[in-house]
Amino acid sequence: MRLKKRFPAFSWKALQNSLLLRLGGAIAAIALLAVVGMSVSGLVAESTQGSGEAINRAGSLRMQSWQMASLYLATPLPSDRDAGKRMAEAIRGFEDTLESEAIRAMLPRWGDDGLTRTYRAIEREWRERVRPPFQAMAGGAPLPPDPGQRAQLLDDMGRFVGRINQLVKQMEDTTEAKILVMRLVLGVALILTVLVVLLTVHLIHNHLVQPLRGLLNLAASVGRGDLSARTVHTGEDELGQVGRAFNLMTEDLSKLYEDLEARVRQKTAELTRSNQSLELLYHSIARLHGEPPGKVVYLAVLRDIEQLLGLGHGVICLGAQGGGAGTAVATTMGPGDSNPCDRSECHWCHGTDQTRISIASDFHRRLTLPLADAESQYGVLILEIPEGWQLESWQVQLLEALSRHIGVAIGAERRIEQNRRVALLEERAVIARELHDSLAQSLAYMKIQVSRLQLALKDPAKRPEADQILLELRQGMSGAYRQLRELLTTFRLKMEGQDLASALRQTVDEFAERGELEVGLEMALEGCPLTPNEEIHVLHVVREALSNVLNHARASHANIALAQLADGEVEVAVEDDGVGIASKNADLHHYGMTIMEERARTLSGRIAVAPRAEGGTRVTLIFRPHSRRNEPAGRDDIRPLRRAQA
Repeated sequence: MRLKKRFPAFSWKALQNSLLLRLGGAIAAIALLAVVGMSVSGLVAESTQGSGEAINRAGSLRMQSWQMASLYLATPLPSDRDAGKRMAEAIRGFEDTLESEAIRAMLPRWGDDGLTRTYRAIEREWRERVRPPFQAMAGGAPLPPDPGQRAQLLDDMGRFVGRINQLVKQMEDTTEAKILVMRLVLGVALILTVLVVLLTVHLIHNHLVQPLRGLLNLAASVGRGDLSARTVHTGEDELGQVGRAFNLMTEDLSKLYEDLEARVRQKTAELTRSNQSLELLYHSIARLHGEPPGKVVYLAVLRDIEQLLGLGHGVICLGAQGGGAGTAVATTMGPGDSNPCDRSECHWCHGTDQTRISIASDFHRRLTLPLADAESQYGVLILEIPEGWQLESWQVQLLEALSRHIGVAIGAERRIEQNRRVALLEERAVIARELHDSLAQSLAYMKIQVSRLQLALKDPAKRPEADQILLELRQGMSGAYRQLRELLTTFRLKMEGQDLASALRQTVDEFAERGELEVGLEMALEGCPLTPNEEIHVLHVVREALSNVLNHARASHANIALAQLADGEVEVAVEDDGVGIASKNADLHHYGMTIMEERARTLSGRIAVAPRAEGGTRVTLIFRPHSRRNEPAGRDDIRPLRRAQA
């Protein structure tokens, strides 16, 4: 009980539940049997060592006994000294043999058995009956004359030799008994060893090899992807624990794999949904921004929504927020469908700017989304929700994003249309000012001249004056025709497919050819892009300035310079070496200054006309381009002016 408490791991239950303990016990049993067998063999071998010598010596006692007897009986005279001497040597030899270590080693150290009693009896008989006559002879005593005593000696010697024979026989039996014990112990040890080995082989085969083979097959099955494989070896021993752990692992792997498959399916569905959403947005945005929105574009967007999201028919209705009237610009609903626009529900559709799901009077569910941008709302997108269909949050978000894009496209188109109208009005104003400052004044001048001509024709005395008036009319008409040609050239100016530098070089070549005027061009606008509107206004200002130089300055050289100033503004300068503007102040408006000032105001800039110190005139336009309006003044990254002569 104390041993069990002190060593609980070595209990019988622990031995049954531990394969290692059983294998260790079997190996320990085999080792113990081997040690016992070898120990017994060693002990027997040790105990039988010298037994042969002892038996031989004990057997020699018989011969020595008969030798002493024969010597005693064969001695003729008592005075034979040599016989007594030989008898004394025989007695010493007999006693040495009887007291030898080989014979005494055969005797048991403890206890009183037959071998010891026989040996003691031989010693006692030797001392008491056999040795005295022989010793007397060795001492020179006379032999007994009585033949009966000699016969008695022979009888005593026969009994004595018989005891010696008994001693030898007992010594042989003792040796054979030891050898028999060794044989029995070795046989039992061999049989037990064979049994333990067989039990160990059975234990290893049934409880180690087969479970390991099953675990290896299970591992191979799991390696091939079969997570349903399970091992049946789930005992309490170590391999059973490994089997339970393996089953638990495969079960967890199966659950994890199923969870991963579910996640993969979920992610695949999300990716598919995202792909559909991106596809819908891409095609819709491409249609909305690729061409002006219209019925065809709106119908294509509605069909994409129906096809990709599985919703019902839809309507795009434009109208003011909170208004009671709207216009359905596109719808995929047929004549038999329940169209909300047929029920005069505009106040309900356009009454709010929030996304909502409503149930109409015909019990149809509809999703209404506002079409708006950052500035205003332009209408609504109405989609019919099929019966039993539940909209997910991502679908609502996608439709809201799509409705915002539609609203942005509508707003952009309306702003473009408004800008076109404003640009058209501005161009008409420019044309009106151009006509007023050129052809209108020329026609007014010719009207006055016609009135003068009428008065002169009534008076024959004013015939020379009439001829002068006709000459002035002819010159005025020529000037008006030239101005008309210049206006047509200006109005027909285009910049399609070329940048500002190319357009300016083309303008330089044109004016140089028209008036045999040498014109230089210097541009340093790298890193400062201009918008198309800014480029066209700059080009018109340059052309107007060159036209004034060509028509009024009588110059031989002109120069155009475009550069960036330190504060981020752009300076456009047109210089000439003509007569200057000192005598032309009265005709400044005739030279197009009003138009150039209007273009400068359009660019949020300023224009100045001043005489040059070297002679001639300098027209300067300074404005801040749109790309630099949000930057602080005083930039230090302005590149140096690069001259390019044309």
